[in-house]
Amino acid sequence: MAPRLHALLPCAGSGSRAGAAGPKQYQPLAGWPLVHHTLAALQRVARLSSLSVVVSPGDRFWTDPGDVSVLPCGGETRAHSVFNGLSALLERGVPPADWVLVHDAARCLVSPDEVDALIDACLADPHAAGGLLALPLPDTLKAATPSDQGPRVAATVDRSDKWLAQTPQMARLGTLHAALAAQAASGFAGVTDEASALEMAGHVPLLVRGSARNFKVTYPEDFALAEAILKSRT
Repeated sequence: MAPRLHALLPCAGSGSRAGAAGPKQYQPLAGWPLVHHTLAALQRVARLSSLSVVVSPGDRFWTDPGDVSVLPCGGETRAHSVFNGLSALLERGVPPADWVLVHDAARCLVSPDEVDALIDACLADPHAAGGLLALPLPDTLKAATPSDQGPRVAATVDRSDKWLAQTPQMARLGTLHAALAAQAASGFAGVTDEASALEMAGHVPLLVRGSARNFKVTYPEDFALAEAILKSRT
């Protein structure tokens, strides 16, 4: 059988920067918990064989939207949650050669077309190194230096080769699991996303152009913007 594609959502974070009473991924947005919008977008990607969500053990916020596998093995960090989720998939018999797409629960505006573009690019890559949605950096980038009055500009950084990483990030299940396992002893130090773990293992993931709409709901003002975009689609 040809390798299949699986989506994995780490959904065990506290979302402290969102300023909400509970985890941001469960905050109401246009009538649904935020994560349900994310799941609905991925459920429209026809090529995905399964959709799994990693939640904290004893999670009391999760409500099942149906047709989703819940893995109660979330860890202290995002990398730990992803590693535990991948381990759970392998234990359930998912072949290491299958592909996994790890997506932020709080990126609820991703479109199926963007996910399909990532899948097409990764499947066509002869190196099978995986890849991620990303955007070329649009703004001038400044390096900072501290001062008594606050940060000051130290330098303007060339942005011509700089990209903003998004998700999904896609790799072979076994390859990504091994890359994260190699960093587990250090507490996943320096692993800020799946691509960074792959890079540490010597892989060179593809950068696949995404969309500015695929932003991560992080701060309180992001909820209003995301809700406006969701309502504009109906």
